Amino acid sequence: MLRNHRFITVLYFLLIPFSVFSQSKPSFRIVPLGVLGGIDESNLSAYMVAAAGTNNYVCMDAGTLHYGIQQAVDNKVFSIPTEQVLRQYIKGYCISHAHLDHIAGLIINSPDDTAKNIYALASTIQTIKTHYFTWDSWANFGDDGEAPTLKKYHYQILTPDSIIPIKNTGMTVQVFPLSHSNLTSTAFLVNSNDAYILYLGDTGADDIEKSHNLHKLWQAVAPLVKSKKLKAIMIETSFPDEQPDKTLFGHLTPHWLMAEMDDLASLTGTDALKGFNVIITHLKPPQTSIYKIKLQLFNENKLNLNLIYPQQGEVIDL
Repeated sequence: MLRNHRFITVLYFLLIPFSVFSQSKPSFRIVPLGVLGGIDESNLSAYMVAAAGTNNYVCMDAGTLHYGIQQAVDNKVFSIPTEQVLRQYIKGYCISHAHLDHIAGLIINSPDDTAKNIYALASTIQTIKTHYFTWDSWANFGDDGEAPTLKKYHYQILTPDSIIPIKNTGMTVQVFPLSHSNLTSTAFLVNSNDAYILYLGDTGADDIEKSHNLHKLWQAVAPLVKSKKLKAIMIETSFPDEQPDKTLFGHLTPHWLMAEMDDLASLTGTDALKGFNVIITHLKPPQTSIYKIKLQLFNENKLNLNLIYPQQGEVIDL
């Protein structure tokens, strides 16, 4: 009976409207276009991010675009048609890696899109050029690769040692490599007027991946956490804890997410993370697994992080 009561309490907590947690003077507006990782092609990783008070968005990954924008329009987030949001409000794309659940929407919507930049590591851009924007697979809407090039998208190669402007947004971005099984994924640190959002593509835990990439990332952002300039970390939790480590394939579980948050806390102090916003992305269906992930995160949240579960087409102001 006590166990059932606890589960009901967790569900009530998870259903509280996000506005309860929103700040009075937000720095960013996030519009989730797709929040899951897995079999539902209408709801795959994509998040529009803009400086508060503007409609100049960059899209962090692009697994689902049109359907997610339509959900946002239906929710009165945008007052213009879906096609105009795609063409006018999205100023560019930050692609963490080239797996289909992070880029399919960009490819499918490219004929109706407008000219803009694709920001990514060189390895990610290479895959886009050689596997997707080719005349055998689709059409080459890029400005490099197989001829003829339609030059709709400009490939902006990012390197971890540089901070570059995101064109037409007033924001900048810096990248950090992540370990995702057999390839390199990416974390994007977005800056607007000295406020920051950190978005991570798919990533495994350092201990599983035999890597130091996440620790290096936490070292870089720890000062921003302590100064309260970092408004949120957007990070995946794909599987419940029952998933064996050997079949995580470069993803996190609640246990491994909290292990990484403990590593961050070792650099910031635990007080700095109390109430800190952590937006949980890339939960993999089925729904029973998603319920398990949320319950396990609730139970393992010893740092008292503010865990946020984005909903497709519903605004998050931070």
